[in-house]
Amino acid sequence: MVSIVGTLVGCGSVPLYAPVANPASAPAVRPVPVAPPEGALSQARGTWVPVPWSDLPGWGSDYLFEAWNAWLKSCEKSTPPWVALCPEVRRLSIGSAQEQLAWMQARLQAYRIEAAPGESTGLLTSYFEPVIEASRVPAPGFTVPLYGPPPGLAQRKPWYTRQEMDTLPEAQAVLKGRAIAYMADPVDALVLQIQGSGRVRMAQADGSQRWVRLAYAGTNDQPYRSVGRWLLDQGLVKDASWPGIKAWLAQNPGRQQELLWSNPRVVFFKEETLSELESAFGPRGAQGVALTPGRSIAVDPGSVPYGTPVWLVSPGPQTSLQKLVLAQDTGSAITGAVRADYFAGWGAEAGDLAGRLRQPLQMWAIWPK
Repeated sequence: MVSIVGTLVGCGSVPLYAPVANPASAPAVRPVPVAPPEGALSQARGTWVPVPWSDLPGWGSDYLFEAWNAWLKSCEKSTPPWVALCPEVRRLSIGSAQEQLAWMQARLQAYRIEAAPGESTGLLTSYFEPVIEASRVPAPGFTVPLYGPPPGLAQRKPWYTRQEMDTLPEAQAVLKGRAIAYMADPVDALVLQIQGSGRVRMAQADGSQRWVRLAYAGTNDQPYRSVGRWLLDQGLVKDASWPGIKAWLAQNPGRQQELLWSNPRVVFFKEETLSELESAFGPRGAQGVALTPGRSIAVDPGSVPYGTPVWLVSPGPQTSLQKLVLAQDTGSAITGAVRADYFAGWGAEAGDLAGRLRQPLQMWAIWPK
């Protein structure tokens, strides 16, 4: 990552002990724990260290109007301390970028997010909403089922694995009649499950078509295993991006089922409407609000509460980001203080970015004074 200057927490002094006659009986020397800087906020994971606005690389250069739209979404589900400030956020939605910037600097404080004292660099990945074709009923070329939550899902934890769902008669009996759509490609179905939501042009039984959204409705509670990591661990690929995975499958079609079964986790879906207004935003994230392309991130809520504005910095080979985003979602792989998943939007271009983005990250939480 491009070097970003940050203040490091100083080390505490080590206690001194008087000489003793028998060194073997001397008490162990233990370093004094590093005290958090004055004004720091401790989170369940990590620490927020207060910094001046000038410490934020690129601060003042962002086009805040886009971020403000995402912020207004967070205000639909605001919690303390944002409840008191959201009326001001709404009023400033028609303000200039200069007025918005001045308000933030007057009313809010920037905090560098650290996983441990001095450790402020983490990992940025990306996710997106696939745009897919599907059929309401099985049809020629559309035979891969996507399921709604099966009955008794909450009573059996974990539920059947992906392989068991494909092979065990008892699992298939429970799933009978639970398919809500059929896709053409099982790998595309896996991508949809990993992303958690998708825009679907659904062919109806009468031959008509309509756009719907398939949204996350639960999992089989099995561990997530990356198919890319499975390929890397066996030395089968060097490029574990989705384009790289599909290229490997094109050369090894007989191992497709083996690859799919390497990830035991399965996501279940529910169908939602996709009106013209709803199509301008992404699916609802864990905060309960619609995600905004390029302005919503998934975080570890043990480090960054939902609804927190975050200054995100991540220069890298795929994209260079210095921008204001909102913490509005989470994911099973998003753990740790300096960790974020960037919502790229929907469609092929967003999918290409999401499939390749993996680069260093720094984050600054922005919180009421």
